[in-house]
Amino acid sequence: MCMSYPEQVYTGEDGEINARFRPASTPPDLGTAGQDAIHYLATTTTTRGEFGLYRVEMSARSGGPRTHFHKTISESFFILDGTVRLFDGAEWVDAQRGDFLHVPQGGLHAFRNDSDAPAEMLLLFTPGAPREAYFEGLAQLAQATDEQRARFFDEHDSYFVE
Repeated sequence: MCMSYPEQVYTGEDGEINARFRPASTPPDLGTAGQDAIHYLATTTTTRGEFGLYRVEMSARSGGPRTHFHKTISESFFILDGTVRLFDGAEWVDAQRGDFLHVPQGGLHAFRNDSDAPAEMLLLFTPGAPREAYFEGLAQLAQATDEQRARFFDEHDSYFVE
């Protein structure tokens, strides 16, 4: 079976200048560089809903989310540096630089940094979803009621199983 290209989005004839360059020196959008931080590399807004790409910096022993799944988005992990424990739905794996995990919609997964060293990874969500609001809202959940917390996770397509 031959896969076809997606529906045409650009209808012009000459191309246009619309690329966005983000230097590595750009400060994180959330958190503090070198600690727990998230860099919004390509948001669902900038990609017109095609995908969201984020660089995540995790400090030593920073933990991570419990096992969960998404109904509308897939999530992929690419380890840039350090060791990130990835749960693929069946087992935990110590993923290192260059390792990759793709989790389709409905796939159980989790991640955390249990090591004594910092780690860094790319997160890719497809199709794009407003994950920035999710990342930014996590800090406010400490004061939320159980009902508010459940509504927040439901709004952000995150279904926890443990």
